[in-house]
Amino acid sequence: MSALSLLSILVLQGGTVHTADGPPLEGASILVVDGRIQAVGEVAVPPGAEVIDARGLVITPGLIESHTRLGLVEIDMVDATRDHDAAGPDPVRAAFRAVDALNPDSDVIPVQRARGLTTAIAWPTGGLVSGQGVAFDLDGGPPVSARVGMVVALGGRGDGSRGESLERLRELLADARAWRGSEAAYDRNQLRTLSASRADLAALVPVLDGKLPLVVHADRRSDIRATLALAAEEKVRVILAGAAESWLDAPAIAQAGVPVIVDPIDNLPSTFDRTRVRDDLATRLAAAGVTVILSTFETHRARTLRQAAGNAVRAGLDPALALRAITRNPAEVFGFSDRGRIAPGQVAHLVAWTGDPFELASAARYVIINGRVQPTEHRQRQLFDRYRRLPGPTTP
Repeated sequence: MSALSLLSILVLQGGTVHTADGPPLEGASILVVDGRIQAVGEVAVPPGAEVIDARGLVITPGLIESHTRLGLVEIDMVDATRDHDAAGPDPVRAAFRAVDALNPDSDVIPVQRARGLTTAIAWPTGGLVSGQGVAFDLDGGPPVSARVGMVVALGGRGDGSRGESLERLRELLADARAWRGSEAAYDRNQLRTLSASRADLAALVPVLDGKLPLVVHADRRSDIRATLALAAEEKVRVILAGAAESWLDAPAIAQAGVPVIVDPIDNLPSTFDRTRVRDDLATRLAAAGVTVILSTFETHRARTLRQAAGNAVRAGLDPALALRAITRNPAEVFGFSDRGRIAPGQVAHLVAWTGDPFELASAARYVIINGRVQPTEHRQRQLFDRYRRLPGPTTP
C-alpha cells in the first residue's frame, strides 16, 4: 500500500475557480490532500480520490465573517444563552476571552455554514474594552486562534463624554506599560495605584508589544482621527470597525496602514456619529488604498455576508476586491494567512456555488472545510421540511 493511499484526497474537477489571488481560472481543478490544497489548474486524479464534478460551478475560497457573535449567542432573548458580554460595572474587561465562552456546537453555526461561511471571528461586546476575539472554523474543530485582537468601543455615550473614554484608554495603556516588568513590585503593593486589575493589565501587554491589534469601533470622523493619533502615539496596531465616516479621511487611513471593517448594507445615518455615512463607503476606502474587510456584524444573519459583498459591488466596488474583502483580507489582517486563498499550501476551505456568489439566486452546492465536505442540514431546514405541508382540517 502506497503512502498516498493512506491520505484523504479530494478533487474538484472542471469549475470556474476564483482564487482571490489573480484572475479566474476556467475549467480548472483543485487537488486537496489531507486538508490542504496541493495543486490548482490541470490536475491528474490520484487513485482512490473522492471526485466532485464541478463543471458549471463557481468555486471560491470559504467566506470569512470577521465580526460576529457567532458561537457566543444562541437565542438573543434568552439570557443564559448570551455569553458575549462580561457585564458588570467595570468598563474594562480586557482579560475576558471569547474563546472561553465559545460553543462550537451551537445550532446557529450550521445555518451560516450552509451559506458558504467557513471561518468566523467572534468578539465580546460591552464596556470600553470588551475583551479578546476568537477565530474558529465552522466545522466544530479547535479554534484557529484563541486571541486575534482586543475590541474597544469609542464614540458617543449616554453617561459622559467620548473624550473621557479616549483618556481612559490612554491611561490603561500607560498602566499596562508600568505593570509590565514590575509584576513583583505590584504583587508586594510597591507600585502606584493602577487603573485596572492585574489580569486586565496583563491582557493588554500583547497590544503594547504589537502582537495583538486593537479593534476600535468608531464611526464619527473625530473619533476616527483620534484613533489614528492614538495608534501613532502609543505605537499599537489598530483596526477600525464600523467607521461610517472613514471615507472622509481615507488617504490618511491608508497611509497609516490601518485596515477597516465595514458593513455595506448599514448605510443610514442611524446615530449622530453616522450622519455622513455613504453606501459606497467600501468603494471609496479601497480606491484610496485602504485594506477593506466586509462584515455583517451579525450573528444569526451572518449568512448574508455574500449579500453584503454584493451590495458593495452594486455601489462600485470591484468584484475581485469584494471577494478578497470576505476571504483573503480578513485572513491576512488577523494572522491566519493559510486561509482565504485557493493556492497550493492553503488550508482547503472551499465553496462551490451554482452561480455568481454575489447573486442571491446562487446557492452553495458544496461547502468544504479543512478538506472535508460539510453537511448542509441544519435546524431551520429541518423545521421547514417538517412544517411545509400541514395536515388539512379534520371534519367531525
